[in-house]
Amino acid sequence: MPVTNAENIAHLPLAGVKVLELSQIMAGPTCGLMLADLGAEVIKVEKYPGGDDARNYRQHGDNGLPPSFMMLNRGKKSICIDLRTEQGRDTLKRLVSSADILTENFRLGVMEKLGLSYDELKKHNPALIYCSITGYGRTGPLAAKGGFDLILQAFAGILSVTGEVGGGPVKPGVSIADVNAGILAAFGILGAYIHRLKSGTGQRVDTSLLQASIQQTYWFAAGYFSSGQIGKPSGTAHPLIAPYQTFQCSNGQLALGGANHANWVRITEVLGHPEWQEDSRFNLPAQRLANRVDLERLINAVMSERSVDDWLARFDAAGVPAGPVQNIGQALEHEQTRAVGMVIDAEGPGGQKQRALGLPVILDGQASPATGMPPRVGQHTTEVLRSAGFEESEIASLLAAGAVFEAQS
Repeated sequence: MPVTNAENIAHLPLAGVKVLELSQIMAGPTCGLMLADLGAEVIKVEKYPGGDDARNYRQHGDNGLPPSFMMLNRGKKSICIDLRTEQGRDTLKRLVSSADILTENFRLGVMEKLGLSYDELKKHNPALIYCSITGYGRTGPLAAKGGFDLILQAFAGILSVTGEVGGGPVKPGVSIADVNAGILAAFGILGAYIHRLKSGTGQRVDTSLLQASIQQTYWFAAGYFSSGQIGKPSGTAHPLIAPYQTFQCSNGQLALGGANHANWVRITEVLGHPEWQEDSRFNLPAQRLANRVDLERLINAVMSERSVDDWLARFDAAGVPAGPVQNIGQALEHEQTRAVGMVIDAEGPGGQKQRALGLPVILDGQASPATGMPPRVGQHTTEVLRSAGFEESEIASLLAAGAVFEAQS
């Protein structure tokens, strides 16, 4: 049976915590999804009629809510508020008074112009944790620029070290800046929440796509700071270790990790070439790295004679880190992926089972995040306002004035 919120929330660490998610697309919703999976009540505060722009990110053949939107917004509620109106802004302030966390990813200055800055909202709730995700951060010469995953990966140098040797810049297939910014936002929020438990006061939390991208360059940055070395693309190879990359088998590719001398020795023995251990080109880690092209050629020549499964069995038996290069479908269908809770059965439209990605951490031996159907635009407007103490007459007045909107069934 699909997992639902009601069955799961009580035992989770953030049960009872209320989050107002004014963010959209990917970075902010990633943060909200992680908080929801930890048990928080996450309320998307959306514009009307379109709501989160990701609701329109459709591929050919998509019906109803786009799968990409459903993936990041399961288990959340939706309320539509027109923050351009005074009544809408006042409504949000009342919601803030009973909320624990607010997230937003507007361009720098938008919340201030709306009169919804952290300094203003903490007057209504001194314990509020207010998290902003921007493109380039809140300070510096580029702070006012908007943020986009591709642009910040390019700016941070990630594209320059991705791709094949001698090739041009390549974007990784995944949205590193957006997803990591969402994770860092959740990390910062939890840190601020611990602070609040100790002190009773909230905090402002800031992160950005720039910080989320630069963080990914730890080892490249180390090389630059120590010697001025500029990283370059190296395909699947590692900038500091060899052999540590993918190699061609007779029917596919296998990733091989010779991260230390013991593994290097085992690799030579599995490949049937123990003499490589004494070869002056390969007998030391620095030599293997300097002669990686020759090493790659020799290993490919041997590994191309057998299948991926054959080599994997041999390397596994020898204790060498190795794994097949899988496509997305193979990775998601593998029993190990489900075993660690990364593929879950969530509640979909009409109560049907719908697979989704789960919470990437296991707490107290349980890998069963809170989940539920992703909301329609404004689906929970009345419910959320009632729970915040709004009278029925107030809700009717807000709806009539167009300050808030509610989806029709």
